[in-house]
Amino acid sequence: MERFDIAVVGAGILGLATARELLRREPSLRIVVLEKESGPARHQTSHNSGVIHSGLYYQPGSVKARLCVRGRELLLAYCRQRRIPFELCGKLVVAVDPEELPRLEELRRRSEANGVEGTRWVEGTEIPSFEPHARGLAALWVPAAGIVSFLAVAEAIQEELSAKGVELRYDALVRSLVPYGSGIRVATGRGSVEARAAIACAGLHSDRIARLAGAVTEPAIVPFRGQYYLLRPSRTGLVRGLIYGVPDPRFPFLGPHFTRRIDGQVWLGPNAVLAFAREGYGRWDLHPRDLIDTISTGGFRRMAARYWRTGLDEVVRDLWKPAFHEALRRYIPDLRRDDLLPGPSGVRAQAVDRQGQLVDDFVFDVVGRLVNVRNAPSPAATSSLALAEVFADRVLAAAA
Repeated sequence: MERFDIAVVGAGILGLATARELLRREPSLRIVVLEKESGPARHQTSHNSGVIHSGLYYQPGSVKARLCVRGRELLLAYCRQRRIPFELCGKLVVAVDPEELPRLEELRRRSEANGVEGTRWVEGTEIPSFEPHARGLAALWVPAAGIVSFLAVAEAIQEELSAKGVELRYDALVRSLVPYGSGIRVATGRGSVEARAAIACAGLHSDRIARLAGAVTEPAIVPFRGQYYLLRPSRTGLVRGLIYGVPDPRFPFLGPHFTRRIDGQVWLGPNAVLAFAREGYGRWDLHPRDLIDTISTGGFRRMAARYWRTGLDEVVRDLWKPAFHEALRRYIPDLRRDDLLPGPSGVRAQAVDRQGQLVDDFVFDVVGRLVNVRNAPSPAATSSLALAEVFADRVLAAAA
């Protein structure tokens, strides 16, 4: 039985960032990172849009707002230090319907309250000076937003951890977490370890890991697949940076948007449809246990009953390219249907509470000597280094 000071479950960007922060505070700590995949950042970290969020959307005073703003600062500093390419290309949030204007004004208010620098109101006639092919009634220009490869960030953190003696144990699926005297025993497919404390940053499987440790069953994870199209390479000049619509405040999703990637590609989307597998990136990927877990959850059934019409609209866009194209043309009328090429997809781990509400803020709990990260949706990647500070506080307290 190998013994460590801290065990970290999950080698996505949050788990790796937390291990780094723990070691930054106490360099003598013996840390092991346990990951079921054969390498780091195989799921949400490497399948997201690569956007550096500014803190524009979040309720002032919320954990999300505070940690997004601080996380962005830490992320940019880390990228500069490690020479990871990034670009502050800016984001244009466009209102195309009159009923969206009050919501756009609320975003401006939140931006100011959250300390997002440089945000300004743009009248419809000014929009082409920021994005020549975009059209709308009004917009917000957010120069603090940008793009980066979060996979590159995660790989840089992994290299740093390896150089400092952290054990990164891959192909190590966690099977149990059992408290013992002064610590916690973690059994994996590659043997067991003991640690004074542990933190689970398990993403799409966070509720299952929490249940292994005896935590409460809610919130449960419901996987949502987001499908993207690629903008035809010869037409990437339609988009300078990031073009978003005004989000529906009922949902934690931002709707279809145009995202210039750090490699020069432009992603169009995503939608948000129920995934039939927690790691199901294909439209018809199915894992029976995952689907049964989802539909047997009372919170999911209540959510589905409340929002079935919205869900049906998302399914139509997913299955019928003309519907997806029309949703995007609201912002760039020059976009042609044949500009949309098959693209990648991601699966979002969305926590749903017992009442069927989609949990919007970051959520974690502590069971004995284990810290469980229960909900870490966007902007978790942007916020990862700031979240790591919060998690390190809790882990060190649990290990004391």
